[in-house]
Parts: sequence; structure tokens; C-alpha cells
Amino acid sequence: MKEPSEKKQHLSRRFFIKSTSAFAALALMPHSVKAFYHDIKDTFFIKKEIIGLQLKINGKAYSLRSDSRTTLLDLLREQLQLTGTKKGCDHGQCGACTVHVNGDRVLSCLTLAATLPQTEVTTIEGLANGSELHPMQEAFLEHDGFQCGYCTPGQIMSAVACVKEGHTNSVEEIKEFMSGNICRCGAYNGITNAVKSVAT
Repeated sequence: MKEPSEKKQHLSRRFFIKSTSAFAALALMPHSVKAFYHDIKDTFFIKKEIIGLQLKINGKAYSLRSDSRTTLLDLLREQLQLTGTKKGCDHGQCGACTVHVNGDRVLSCLTLAATLPQTEVTTIEGLANGSELHPMQEAFLEHDGFQCGYCTPGQIMSAVACVKEGHTNSVEEIKEFMSGNICRCGAYNGITNAVKSVAT
């Protein structure tokens, strides 16, 4: 049986040999293979580029300059300080970042801002009419459709679209078409009741 020090030395030597071999292979790689790698890299990886953006958000026109890879979520929160739209999973799985684009619900964390010229973006800040709450906002208050409130903006935006889409014929249908919005507090009954009350 090897002593611990010998085993550690053996592993280190093996790691060194593997690493050296890998770097040697890379150095000896034919020029054509290297060129192919760079072509693939340029094709599949989006390069950084600052572009001009003309967006209409909550009825207001914006002229901005931003990285072409910026998501709508980051643009709203970081550049426009519209922090009502929340960043939850940042992978399109929780629904906290839901906004409307031309009246349709979208996940802003998966939507590039550069793809939205000539569109109308509505966030939770633009849902109310001044000091007058949207009926869905009032319903969430009335039916206790939130607890911690972090997911609530996305829930409300999705709920408004759910009613508009006509997916409110039953409690089961409401739950199905609201299933993309996760509430970690578990306020689903209140959310469902709020959607149902507005729909009726």
C-alpha cells in the first residue's frame, strides 16, 4: 500500500503529464483546424457590440445605447431603473420577470432588447392608470394573492394576459395557464381566486 505522500506525488505527476500533453497537442494542431475552430467560435458566440435602441416602454419612447447582448430584463432594471420587474432564476423557469410585449406575455430574462424595435413594452409600473390600480392589482390585494411579494409583479402581468387570452373558463385552466409563474410562498389559491374574480 502506498503512503499518502507517495499517492499525492503520483497523482501530481499524472496531472502534469496529461496537462503537458494537452498543451503540446494544441500547439501542434494544424493551421486548418485552428482556423475552423475560430470560424465556429465566431459563428456560435455573439460578439460584444454597442448598438442604438429605440424602445417604447409604458407609453414612453426611449433612445438608448446598449450592448447587443443585453436582455430586456437587465435593460429595464439596470439602465431604466424599472425595478418592478424581478430577476428570479434568470433562466426562464420562474416567471418573475414576465412583462408584456405588444400585449403578449414574455419572459424578459430570455428576450434580447435588440429584438424589440417598433414594439410596445409594458411592465408592472405601466399597468396602473396613474394612482388608479389595474383591476388585477386590486384583485390581488382583495384575495391575498401574495405573501413575500417578490413574484407578484410577474404573477400580475401573467394573470392580466391569461384573462386577455381567454384561459379562465375553469380553475383548472387558470392553474394550467399560470403554471409558468412560481410562487415559493405558495399563495396559489389567492392568485387563482384573483384571476377568477377579474375574469368574471
